[in-house]
Amino acid sequence: MSLATLTEDGSYALTGAGYTVLVLAMIAVLLIACFVTKADQKTKGTRRLVFSAMAMALAFVTSFIKLFHLPMGGSITLFSMFFITLIGYWYGLGSGLLCGVAYGILQLVADPYIISIPQMLTDYIFAFGALGLSGVFHNARHGLVKGYILGVLGRYFFAVLSGVIFFGVYAADYNMSPLPYSLAYNGIYIFTEAVITIIIICIPAVSKALAKVKALATQE
Repeated sequence: MSLATLTEDGSYALTGAGYTVLVLAMIAVLLIACFVTKADQKTKGTRRLVFSAMAMALAFVTSFIKLFHLPMGGSITLFSMFFITLIGYWYGLGSGLLCGVAYGILQLVADPYIISIPQMLTDYIFAFGALGLSGVFHNARHGLVKGYILGVLGRYFFAVLSGVIFFGVYAADYNMSPLPYSLAYNGIYIFTEAVITIIIICIPAVSKALAKVKALATQE
């Protein structure tokens, strides 16, 4: 049974079996998240699942609203990274990482670009999973902004790593070595979106509204 087939451009396209495996993997990750969070009360656990699912849905939808798209992949989207970092900000590191990984699998199912298993893991599982690092600051002062920045830096690290290892060959087209090329290329779309997002969430009215949403998401 083949999970992917080789295409003319050297990448792999998922087969029906491949999509099935990815969907099952996403379900498994979400089930693991349920056990890891170990909510003390049924109502609290249900609330966590509902708010996490809502944030993932918003991230998924806004990921397709692209303000700018680079030719070799990568886009400035309508705050899609922010909605994933919210989960870590609400519920902590464990929930943030697990939901980030689940979101990475969702992106892989929706719009896959695969040239190898290591590249797939780096670009989808590790890069999107790293957005959950926002959970490090879920109880910190100004934790929303700090968590978002840390999550974005985590994604940037894996995007740069992938660019150097798997796509560094394209650097020669711009008379650059792989590392500066990857740093610049991935920085263009990731940090542009990050700066716009930080400006928006630092507006007092928006910040107060997000604080109220966190209170609803985490209330006992």
